[in-house]
Amino acid sequence: MYNIIPLVLILIGLSIVIIIVARKFSVLANLDIDSIQSEREAKFKEQIVSNRLKRNYFRYFAKLKQFSKPAGQAMGGFFIRLYKKLVEYKEDYHEQKQSEIINENIQEKLFFEIDELIEKDELEKVEAKYIKIISLDSKSIKAFRGLGKLYFERKDFNEAKQTMEHAIRLLENNYNAYESRQNENLNEEERAEKDDVSRNLSGAYFDLTFVYKQQENYTEAIASIDKALAVEANNPRFLDTKLEISIMSKDKDLACAVFEKLKAANPENQKLEELEGQIEEL
Repeated sequence: MYNIIPLVLILIGLSIVIIIVARKFSVLANLDIDSIQSEREAKFKEQIVSNRLKRNYFRYFAKLKQFSKPAGQAMGGFFIRLYKKLVEYKEDYHEQKQSEIINENIQEKLFFEIDELIEKDELEKVEAKYIKIISLDSKSIKAFRGLGKLYFERKDFNEAKQTMEHAIRLLENNYNAYESRQNENLNEEERAEKDDVSRNLSGAYFDLTFVYKQQENYTEAIASIDKALAVEANNPRFLDTKLEISIMSKDKDLACAVFEKLKAANPENQKLEELEGQIEEL
């Protein structure tokens, strides 16, 4: 394949030579040789044209040959290097994909083990498993959310808050990336991924709300549940929690406003009458 490249270059150069000579031929043919004796005119003219053609041909051919050899070698070397790069890239890509598959399999196994340990109430081992997953994938939202809930269950509220906030930052980056694109520019798979990110983000805000609630930081709890509602505006569970916090913080105006939204979103809620009575007592 590489031997063809110099040949192509030579043929191109030869074509250029022929074009140049053809252009000059009319000039040579019109030489003023009236002063030459008539009997020598045709022979002399032919000799001049012939010599010029020969000189031009050999001169251009020599230059072309001189140029084409290193050019051909350089092009050949370039394609050889390119081929080697492609082979290396293919091998690296294959190794990377294999590594990703192995990593995913390990994480799936660890999550399965976590479920079993939770059933056995072996929370210390659960924490170690979550940390192992995070060491394999520093952006594992599932692991960070799970670890945050674990700390909450252990009443380690500061650790729970920091872990949940980190999960939220990861989710917000993903959510904002989808929000920057209009829905019509997303394919079906991307829309499904966006919906999954949205559910995870609102759920993470909801989890964090309970941490603030346990710390009796009602201002931050309301701010956190409002962020969850900004993603899922009419989620009855979120509205119910916001109403509960507004009653606990004795904010009657807020409680009345949230109650109306909850009533519209979930009119079948069996707690509505009880909640209305609590609001009236504020």
